[in-house]
Amino acid sequence: MKTVYCRSAFISDVHLGTADCKADYLLDFLRHLHCETLYLVGDIIDMEALTKRFCWHRTHSAVVTELLAMAQRGIEIIYIPGNHDAPLRQLAGQQVGGVRIALDATHIGADGRRYRVSHGDEFDPESNGRHGILWLGDAMHRLLCWGNRRLYALRQQRALPYLPLSIVIKSRISQALAYIRAYEQRVADDAAARGYDGHICGHIHYGQVRRIDGVLYLNDGDWVEHCTALIEDHVGAMQLIHWSEQPALLGRASRELVLPSPATALALEPLACRHLDLADLHPAT
Repeated sequence: MKTVYCRSAFISDVHLGTADCKADYLLDFLRHLHCETLYLVGDIIDMEALTKRFCWHRTHSAVVTELLAMAQRGIEIIYIPGNHDAPLRQLAGQQVGGVRIALDATHIGADGRRYRVSHGDEFDPESNGRHGILWLGDAMHRLLCWGNRRLYALRQQRALPYLPLSIVIKSRISQALAYIRAYEQRVADDAAARGYDGHICGHIHYGQVRRIDGVLYLNDGDWVEHCTALIEDHVGAMQLIHWSEQPALLGRASRELVLPSPATALALEPLACRHLDLADLHPAT
């Protein structure tokens, strides 16, 4: 895999400290990433899970070490805590190891577009107790992640590329998709009300590039199921990419054209997305 050159990058929902975290793919991505600014958009370390059951692989430590090394190399890193690393919100306005902690941020793209950046848990319906993807139920989601983890191990043994089973299933559950669409609408409505061109978030583990009522909704996905990141090139176009043995471009939004990432693309079906041409990610000349 070649180096990914971009102006800015956004990752969230890594959930270090859980068995479902795909830290090996994230570590590989970070080592190939050359950017000016990196946003950590929440739920990077799953402090909530660590209080219940300690699960910390050496690759989890390697990810933290790599992030700190990137900060030391002069890359601006902004950490916006989510609901699973909420205790870090008490450090807003401070720096830890060269990483700046913030409750949210305004990102100004290379093309002048303004985006609000937040984890996204503030858009949960109040009736859900602000716990995220409860439309499937905690038990069902744990079962899906367990199945995803087992399939991942099996495919690794057979030298097969990564396939996110949980996303394939969720992409075909009408209630799940209805919840996602309602969430996306709430985020877009808030961005419009605040006068932003778009909103960048994570939280619901469903990467997406969509234009909604004139507002750009950008979800960078996760590193539990999708293994996705959002990157901005040097002319301001935003791209959602999947990173594993077979990198893929899932969606792109420039000022001129929005190529959305539909549910089938998120499931990484061979006919629904193309392999990533890394030449697309090099600086514009």
